[in-house]
Amino acid sequence: MSGFEINGIEISRGCISDYALCRVSENRGRMCERMEVMARTIGIGKQDFEKIRTNDNFYIDKTRFIREWWERDDDVTLITRPRRFGKTLTMSMVEKFFSVKYAGRANLFENLDIWKEEKYRKLQGTYPVISLSFANVKEKNYEMTVQRVGQLLANLYNENRFLLEGDLLSEEEKEYYRSISMDMPEVAATMAVHRMSSFLSRYYGKKVIILLDEYDTPMQEAYVNGYWEELVAYTRSLFNAAFKTNPYLERAIMTGITRVSRESVFSDLNNLKVVTTTSEEYADCFGFTKEEMTEILKEYNLTAETEQVEQWYDGFTFGNVRDIYNPWSIVNYLDKRKFGLYWANTSSNSLIARQIQEGDRHLKIDFEKLLCGESLEVQMDEQIVYDRLSEDETAIWSLLLASGYVKLEDYRVENEGTDCWRPVYELALTNFEVKLMFRTMIHNWFGTAAADYNDFIKALLKNDIEAMNEYMNRVALSVFSFFDTGKNPSQKTEPERFYHGFVLGLIVDLADSYEITSNRESGFGRYDVVLYPKKDNLDAIVLEFKVHNPKKEKSLEETVKAALAQIAEKQYCEELIQRGVGSDRIRCLGFVFEGKRVLIGGNYMEVMK
Repeated sequence: MSGFEINGIEISRGCISDYALCRVSENRGRMCERMEVMARTIGIGKQDFEKIRTNDNFYIDKTRFIREWWERDDDVTLITRPRRFGKTLTMSMVEKFFSVKYAGRANLFENLDIWKEEKYRKLQGTYPVISLSFANVKEKNYEMTVQRVGQLLANLYNENRFLLEGDLLSEEEKEYYRSISMDMPEVAATMAVHRMSSFLSRYYGKKVIILLDEYDTPMQEAYVNGYWEELVAYTRSLFNAAFKTNPYLERAIMTGITRVSRESVFSDLNNLKVVTTTSEEYADCFGFTKEEMTEILKEYNLTAETEQVEQWYDGFTFGNVRDIYNPWSIVNYLDKRKFGLYWANTSSNSLIARQIQEGDRHLKIDFEKLLCGESLEVQMDEQIVYDRLSEDETAIWSLLLASGYVKLEDYRVENEGTDCWRPVYELALTNFEVKLMFRTMIHNWFGTAAADYNDFIKALLKNDIEAMNEYMNRVALSVFSFFDTGKNPSQKTEPERFYHGFVLGLIVDLADSYEITSNRESGFGRYDVVLYPKKDNLDAIVLEFKVHNPKKEKSLEETVKAALAQIAEKQYCEELIQRGVGSDRIRCLGFVFEGKRVLIGGNYMEVMK
């Protein structure tokens, strides 16, 4: 219902304020009658389309997806979207629309977009549908994963045990049917969807629609837990049988967060239509558009919060549609009526945290820029090759884009020469919620030394060199090993891992007070940071980091002097002076690392001349 009619006057939903309706009287006088207009009930975590519609829960009509998908006529469609973006609800909606089990359930779709056309009303409830979800396949090893998938397949067979009745299946087929269990041989499991397609197609006289939700969840777990290669072979066989060599397949949809490389699991699927976050297809079918958010905030009398809602939860871009809002955060915000980390706290983000934590100094510098509100231009392949994540420095950006942590600001293809083209992606942090999530994550890395770390920040601001040394060495002892998590740690790379992690932690607490820039210097062990104060009562600070090299300096004290000399020689303070900062307000500090030892030295630029 788009509005209300009172005494022949139509009042739109947008004119309703604080659940009050104004009645226009015959003598032109106005009398406001308070009438309660019940907004739809918010159901947190509801992913079943039938329950939402039956209970009249909060729901934004996305049934146009059904029309768009059906008219595109692709055999197998893979759609990637960030987690909690309505993928599961969309799959439930598609199942309820097409499945013969829901024939005659017109009440689920009445008054929705898809019900406007007669040909789609006739299509509802006319296909056998196989619906599976890998969302909960999060096992620690390969054997348990295969068992878990086997359990899902066994459930599928149990739900359709009516197929065993009569003579539809041969005795051999019935024997195979009864053999399906969580402990079945892998060769039987990989053919289970294929053979169920055959059974259902013969029973109903129509080819089947297959829906596989969160197809990549087991793959992420396999990568994190070290059984990627084993799972790839199993998954490739399962997908090939279900989606490629399946003559009983009408169409299929797969959803996930990432686009796993064709070479790893989709090598045989040349009939696969891939839709990523940068594709134009179905761009407005997941998440809430700006127009939809306007109506949502009106319904819940929250139009006054529009600007803050936009800052916190807007920013996602799919294809050519910008200003997509995160639905999970919006639903939780509507329910609790307060801003918070809702979407960012729905998983441990362990894979993302691991890639950033183990990344080289260039990655940490890039993240420093993102946290300061800048954008980055990167080259990458949108396909995720999990077994190359630790080797390919650009793979992390593909993962972050697919996962929704960064958004696409711009995309172009540059010509680097004859027949050589380079795709360039301009990326930025998606919104304030994501930025806050990363800041919280970095804080947690220093959790074991939180008190010392906070004291160090205070000492840094007060220029208490002695206290800085005391606190920093305690922080290094307790935190250093946490950052030494690379696959091939060595004495050469350990200090670099630590102080880059330290710099990220530094930004978390000082980004509100300082504009922080980094000078990318070549050569091992060099990393400079310039902190330009945003407040008049703060000093500017220039930090130079060095790893002690015994071949060049006899002691840590000599390395500190070398760090300070480099600040002077390379004129790191010049930009600060040009921006009006006096030399008596510029502090130069040298940080020297040797294993878990740290020595800090320095003073004001004016004193050091």
